[in-house]
Amino acid sequence: DCISLYNKLFLLCYPSIPHNLTHPSNAKRPVPFNSLTKDSCTMAVSVAGNFTRVRVSCRTPSQTTGRSYYCDFQGKPTQCRAYNNNPRHYFTQMMWELRKLKNSCQGAKIYRPHMCRKYSDEAQMTFLNSWPKTSAPKPSKPVQEQNKPAEPTQIKPTMKPQKGKPQLGKGSQSKKSTIKPVKTTTLPTEEPESKVSRLATEYCWKSFHGLCSYVIGWFQN
Repeated sequence: DCISLYNKLFLLCYPSIPHNLTHPSNAKRPVPFNSLTKDSCTMAVSVAGNFTRVRVSCRTPSQTTGRSYYCDFQGKPTQCRAYNNNPRHYFTQMMWELRKLKNSCQGAKIYRPHMCRKYSDEAQMTFLNSWPKTSAPKPSKPVQEQNKPAEPTQIKPTMKPQKGKPQLGKGSQSKKSTIKPVKTTTLPTEEPESKVSRLATEYCWKSFHGLCSYVIGWFQN
């Protein structure tokens, strides 16, 4: 029929595809493949209720320091009509994507084989878990934030005393209470009475002694 003819032509074009997926009854057998870094891997298909599961198990090529890891995927590819017609091709397309990775468990979270890419996420193979679990690295701070210059310390300006009107207080009261000195005119000092009287007696009449004494004293000053 057309399907068997298509399978034969497909195998002629892609001889590297494992032959244990050429028949739907053999789709659940482990499929060996190598990753980009030559890790030896196998892909095993199983059924869990309404879900189809795929476990990818790998081991690094080093015999002495080789380490193992695996990851599981789960989905409902039976919702895709093309999968029901040819399930082995569905997993073959998924295997092609896994072969391109250095670590086959560090790829996409959802695999959408080309033959069922138009269907919902439920029909695709979604990442379930892995071992060993690797913690996601914490995002590093931006370079600009690390090299951010330190903010200069703010210096508070010192308050200078303002020149202005003095506040009302003791100073102002003392200022008001101060009395400005009054200029006084010095009156002419009188000479000793004996000298003035003697001159008045010599040059004035007796009846004018008082007036003469005043005049003589005024002229002498």
